[in-house]
Amino acid sequence: MKSKEEEEEEDVSYRRYFAVTHARKVLRQRFPTKPGALQRNQLMAKLQGFEFWKKTLKEACFVVAPMVDQSELAWRLLSRRHGAQLCYTPMFHAQVFVRDANYRRDNLYNEVCEEDRPLITQFCANDPEVFVQAALLAQDYCDAIDLNLGCPQMIAKRGHYGAFLQDEWELLEKMVRLANEKLSVPITCKIRVFKELEKTVRYARMLEKAGCQLLTVHGRTKEQKGAMTGIASWEHIKAVRQAVNIPVFANGNIQHLSDLKSCLQETGVQGVMSAEGNLHNPALFEGRSPPVWEMAEEYLEVVRKYPPCSLSYVRAHLFKLWHHTLQIHQDLREDLAKVKTLDGLADVSKQLKQRCQEEIARGTDAKKSGDLPFPHWICQPYVRPAPKEPVANGNQTSEVKKTVCQKRALEDSDGAGETLSKNKQKKRSRNPKKNFSPEQKPKYIKCEQCGNPKGNKCVFSLCRGCCKKKAFKEVADCPSHGLRFKTKADKRKAEEEERKENEELDGSAPEMKKGGGSPQPLADPHAELQQQTQLPV
Repeated sequence: MKSKEEEEEEDVSYRRYFAVTHARKVLRQRFPTKPGALQRNQLMAKLQGFEFWKKTLKEACFVVAPMVDQSELAWRLLSRRHGAQLCYTPMFHAQVFVRDANYRRDNLYNEVCEEDRPLITQFCANDPEVFVQAALLAQDYCDAIDLNLGCPQMIAKRGHYGAFLQDEWELLEKMVRLANEKLSVPITCKIRVFKELEKTVRYARMLEKAGCQLLTVHGRTKEQKGAMTGIASWEHIKAVRQAVNIPVFANGNIQHLSDLKSCLQETGVQGVMSAEGNLHNPALFEGRSPPVWEMAEEYLEVVRKYPPCSLSYVRAHLFKLWHHTLQIHQDLREDLAKVKTLDGLADVSKQLKQRCQEEIARGTDAKKSGDLPFPHWICQPYVRPAPKEPVANGNQTSEVKKTVCQKRALEDSDGAGETLSKNKQKKRSRNPKKNFSPEQKPKYIKCEQCGNPKGNKCVFSLCRGCCKKKAFKEVADCPSHGLRFKTKADKRKAEEEERKENEELDGSAPEMKKGGGSPQPLADPHAELQQQTQLPV
């Protein structure tokens, strides 16, 4: 008999065997053997630096950035149809990728597609061993593994990854070096710059020395995000390109094809990556600005052709594509946020298309919407408002920060929104009948012990927490809070008394057999004889 540990080890070995078999099958489909083709050992050899960029990435110059929940398979295929030469997967969490088979299947394994090449898979991680384990599970489904060192969001700060690792050079050097040694595909990195030009260059050289084969440089610091995004520094990107001997991609300030060409010329990089520019105009790399409905309809077609695709991803993409139009047609904005099916999203997009075509028929196509260079139904970038200058004394007060971070104003007909927060204003727009006014809210009587609202019909006039403690201590009931301590105690007591009575009766039975108690009736001899005749021989 095998022990439980041996059975588990055997089960793991079987799963690894089937995973390797499946990976080899995928590789054979992607690289069929042809006369004069490379031998297997040459095919599996890991290319480095410029050789990797030329042969594996096919000298890719137009790159779609890794975007969380936004660069899924359907969007990558749409971008490739319109000029993108290289795409990244969304950022995956390395630790979750290792421990959760469903996470791997839903985010990478189900998205194997011959058209989706070349492809780089990106991970966020802060542990060398975990990062390598995740990369080993993903390397058969992509052409390279990228380490995310550029995410500046608060979730990256709490999780201790992304741009918040850029000061821990010893850890990063170990992660990149170990991945370069263990993986069969190249390791790449995406970074943000430091304010100091020299420190940025030393940072890039450290990663190159550790084994990074391609470097993507976002020309902003980790503090440049949201309303404080500002302009990316191409000077830093150019300095990194001149300092390292590996391919470099630039990221930042790419909104039109002309920006891309200017970046290539000014920085000398091998490729240019676009994120928000691509989200608002998937045809950016073609140098076109098509009508929004053209891109929306094609994207929905790809989503239906390559399921499954999360409805939240599709909704987010439509919000980006129709961003400028939805500022005008607010009613359809609400509809787009509420529908629960893919057909519902497609129907809202169709209504937006119809309204835009009606405007064109009325002869309003030459009019611009606000400060936009094109009419609102044309794919074009969204430009964040520039942050305001600091006050004279050099200290930016909270009022200035509020002004900088202020979002669009919500429509407020009755003027009561001045006293409500933006979050409550949004809630009220979804629930007009709900009362959000603090003055009109009912006043609750406070609990005598903790100050929380007490129960309206509480026996002790306390909140539920305090009532539970007191009812338990005094063995009492409180129907208002659903507490039945006394009832349960009485029930247990009654059951205990009944059990004791049964035991006493059972104890008196032997005495009755010895002669005490009522006499037993005599047995019927005819019944005994009949019972004996029925017994088997």
